[in-house]
Amino acid sequence: MDSLETELDRARDLDVGDLADAIESIGFECTRCGACCKSGSEDPHTATVFPDEVRDLQAATDYDWRDVARPTPYGLTEGPDGPEGETFEWALETDACGDCTFYEETEGEGRCTVHDDRPLICATYPFSVALGGTSQPMGEAVDEAGMVRAHECEGLGRDIPREDAEELAAALKERAIRELEEAIGVRDAYTPVETEPGEVIVHDSEGPKTPDGRPR
Repeated sequence: MDSLETELDRARDLDVGDLADAIESIGFECTRCGACCKSGSEDPHTATVFPDEVRDLQAATDYDWRDVARPTPYGLTEGPDGPEGETFEWALETDACGDCTFYEETEGEGRCTVHDDRPLICATYPFSVALGGTSQPMGEAVDEAGMVRAHECEGLGRDIPREDAEELAAALKERAIRELEEAIGVRDAYTPVETEPGEVIVHDSEGPKTPDGRPR
């Protein structure tokens, strides 16, 4: 397996025009169905976010950290008083139904209430870049063209204007770079923490934190 640094170099060398070609060949138009913002049959919606994206959403909404993001459940165990242990990413907070807290639906049509400030993983769905160390969106990959993977979405296969494809491609490259930089930062900043019963610690590129975003 290539190192994260090697994959980061590959991400930085990605050609936006080539990514746009792939996106254009697959085709995409958002239908506002909300499937990418809502929970699955059992699991809550999980969209990973960077620490600075959480702060950007805080600034845009005047929310507390915990209103914006939650620890991802991966790596946590269920203790007597709820989840406990260590995890390595933040995810957008969800509502009581497991849907993204920033999603709302009217007469079957969904909208993101923070669309202009939405994280990169949301701005690039249903696409991802096939590089080691990058995350894949929810859903199964349904196509692959070069480095671009397309995941299950009813908007795939629809015509996309070249300008929109290039904008999406630029965001996709930025996301791949940011994910790898974050992964390297997490690796370099990681120090095992002995958690107390019922305690959750999130390790991100800025070090270990409590669920409310404060340093541990």
